[in-house]
Amino acid sequence: MLPLKFAIAVFLVVLIGNSVVAEDPYRYFDWNVTYGTIYPLGVPQQGILINGQFPGPDINSVTNDNLVINIHNSLDEPFLLSWNGVQNRRNSFVDGVYGTTCPIPPGRNNTFNLQVKDQIGSFYYFPSLAFHKAAGGFGGIRILSRPRIPVPFPDPANDYTILIGDWYKKNHTDLKTILDGGRKLPFPDGILINGRGPNGVTFTVDQGKTYRLRISNVGLQNSLNFRVEGHKMTLVEVEGTHTLQTTYSSLDVHVGQSYSVLITANQEAKDHYIVVSSRFTTPVLTTTAVLHYSSSNTPVSGPPPGGPTIQIDWSLNQARSIRTNLSASGPRPNPQGSYHYGMINTTKTIRLASSAGQVNGKQRYAVNSVSFVPLDTPLKLLDYFKIGGFRVGSIPDSPTGGGIYQDTSVLGVDYRKFVEIIFENNEDIVQSWHLDGYSFWVVGMDGGQWTQASRNGYNLRDAVSRCTTQVYPMSWTAIYIALDNVGMWNLRTEFWARQYLGQQLYVRVYTDSTSLRDEYPIPRGARLCGKVANRHTRPL
Repeated sequence: MLPLKFAIAVFLVVLIGNSVVAEDPYRYFDWNVTYGTIYPLGVPQQGILINGQFPGPDINSVTNDNLVINIHNSLDEPFLLSWNGVQNRRNSFVDGVYGTTCPIPPGRNNTFNLQVKDQIGSFYYFPSLAFHKAAGGFGGIRILSRPRIPVPFPDPANDYTILIGDWYKKNHTDLKTILDGGRKLPFPDGILINGRGPNGVTFTVDQGKTYRLRISNVGLQNSLNFRVEGHKMTLVEVEGTHTLQTTYSSLDVHVGQSYSVLITANQEAKDHYIVVSSRFTTPVLTTTAVLHYSSSNTPVSGPPPGGPTIQIDWSLNQARSIRTNLSASGPRPNPQGSYHYGMINTTKTIRLASSAGQVNGKQRYAVNSVSFVPLDTPLKLLDYFKIGGFRVGSIPDSPTGGGIYQDTSVLGVDYRKFVEIIFENNEDIVQSWHLDGYSFWVVGMDGGQWTQASRNGYNLRDAVSRCTTQVYPMSWTAIYIALDNVGMWNLRTEFWARQYLGQQLYVRVYTDSTSLRDEYPIPRGARLCGKVANRHTRPL
């Protein structure tokens, strides 16, 4: 019997060992990026297509999947895609912004290996260079829960990606020329839904069934309001966090943000308007799509239903009502509320204030008076190869009140610390801020100036965790963030002309004791450029 017992023991050891080292699934994508003529607002213009599609194809994945995305650049200029909301844990090399990743030259290709580690939710990708975002090249990202992880709502009958955003009839090259000349962009010409103008896209539903809509504002500057004629929307997820299931008649989606809602086809079996309109603008831009009941023979008619326009308090109150579902599972089976962020002492407070002004007679935008200028080599690569060329701490961690000046702004923070960031908006527009590599808790927002007494009103129990937050005019927003992802991460406005002209910085999360356990080495086959291409090869 001893040999049999021994054989069983060996079998169990091998079985357990294989289960430990088994890799997560791989999904492969091969994309060709080209120019093409598009007509979203009825006039021909140059768009950026992915595999001939505008918008680009969705990325469908499951928690922990490895995504291998081979991108062929068939444009006549360098190109990069970034993955809004994908945290790229321990691997900022593939973040796809110029501060971390070398562009793909014309006529060449590059393969990005991403892992959606410990994430669920609704996000999107977009082109990050040269104002390409104004030409398209964007698409949806959805990360489904693993089958054994409970989701706090029944499976919907279907799952739709809805990409909304303001749009210009001018080509992106013309818009870039305006900005390069030191001028502001004009008011947008319209709004698109999935790359189409008014009534250009239809979503079909069956009577009595429930559907999931993943809504992302991929536009350039404007907050947008989303609503479906005659239907209520139940919010279920925000940028990877399952939320309390609050019902709304309409939803403000600020630029760069993503939401998931459920709608039930429980109204009259006819066609209904889906409406998207601009917020806080004069004039108000409006566009429509169609919610088509499969049994309907009645097209949409009459004016689309109106929505909120300039009301700040309405939007602020809605934002405060969006909270985490503490009992629901996230990417792991444990409840989202098991991490008690409100009981952790912050180690540092960082205050970031935006501003606008002129530098050498040209329009610039800044954070704490510093207007970002890029170097000829991605900062992450300069840091990794210990070349230097930039200074950590080149941006102060609180507003100076001084005039705007240009520098390559890098803010240093310590790995594994827990910090508070205050976004201060002393301007008369709605700001929208995004941090790559992270989600953060939006613990407070209000009008006026932030003071230490403002902390008395923080939500320290069920604040929503997300990666993009709005800051209302003459207001502030406070976030808490656990710095658990080593790397060089872009912190930027999602108002894309302001980002292009300097309202961004890089956050270097690092300590002297950081090791390979904390950060992956540069990926094999990573493209090298600038000073790195001239002086170094990738170390083994």
